[in-house]
Amino acid sequence: MNACSDSELLMMLSSDNRPAFGELYNRYWEKLFALAYNRLKDIPAAEDAVHDVFESLWNNRRKAQILALENYLATAVKYTVLAQIKKRDHARKYAQEYEHRYVVHSKTESALHNRRILEIIETEINRLPEKCRLIFKYSREQGMSSREIAAALDVSPKTVDNQIYRALSHLKLRLKQHLHSLLFSIF
Repeated sequence: MNACSDSELLMMLSSDNRPAFGELYNRYWEKLFALAYNRLKDIPAAEDAVHDVFESLWNNRRKAQILALENYLATAVKYTVLAQIKKRDHARKYAQEYEHRYVVHSKTESALHNRRILEIIETEINRLPEKCRLIFKYSREQGMSSREIAAALDVSPKTVDNQIYRALSHLKLRLKQHLHSLLFSIF
């Protein structure tokens, strides 16, 4: 079969001659792969393109009117590669759009949940007894030390520490309860 011309092999191919197809495949596979790889820079994608072209050649073997086989195959690879690039670019664009939408949605959702948590914290701080709330706000909102708060309110630093501990314990307990309900609303 090595001595046969492309035209002779195409004639045999149109009569379902598998060895003729094998000879054409062996004769042109490497050139076609190089063409595909040159454009795609991806070995599996280039192999797929060449495979698709040869599969099409086999499937259309009885009705194809091919005059210059090498040109026909090169053109077929070119269009197959272009179709792959278009499909890949479309998939990449879709993935980027999806990622962008997800990130925006995720950020919006996170902001809403954060705002809800801050509202819960503020509500729970306002439920604290007056002295406890005042000490806690001095400590957390104004950044005052226990000694500074004690001096400002004329109480001992130990009292300040106890009130801060009491406030934090209350907030921790209440936030746990609220977070359970928040988590269930998220999922």
